[in-house]
Amino acid sequence: MPDPPVIRAPRNRKKSVMLAVALVLVLSAGGIFAWLNLSHSDSAPETSDVQSTLALETFVVNLTGSGDRAFLRVGITLGLSHPLASGRQDKVPMALVRDTVLAVLSSAQPEQLLQPEGKRRLKAELLRALQERVPQLGIQDIYFTEFLVQM
Repeated sequence: MPDPPVIRAPRNRKKSVMLAVALVLVLSAGGIFAWLNLSHSDSAPETSDVQSTLALETFVVNLTGSGDRAFLRVGITLGLSHPLASGRQDKVPMALVRDTVLAVLSSAQPEQLLQPEGKRRLKAELLRALQERVPQLGIQDIYFTEFLVQM
């Protein structure tokens, strides 16, 4: 008895299936990319009260805590609620600002500063202390521009 005839799909059909699969993959990748970008932008702060910034000189302080010697080197920029006129920077009570920052930084524990929560807590402490001691500056936020803990 003769073998039944083998039916083969035309080559054009294989190409169209491969093209459809490639199209689905490209569209899926684009959808994932768009979804990731939208979810990232949703987590960003919506508005900010910061009108200008004031960069401070880098701080280097010895840290307390574990019996080992440790120090922190940190760059800080203050976010201010009002624009700081170019001729008014000499009116900023820089000695009071630096004294306040140094007092808060030197009380930090090195092990805590290695964790993201420790850095957030340090920012909150700095903000609270500066708002109490130098309210005329209108400090709204603290930005770390450099952060190094040496243990």
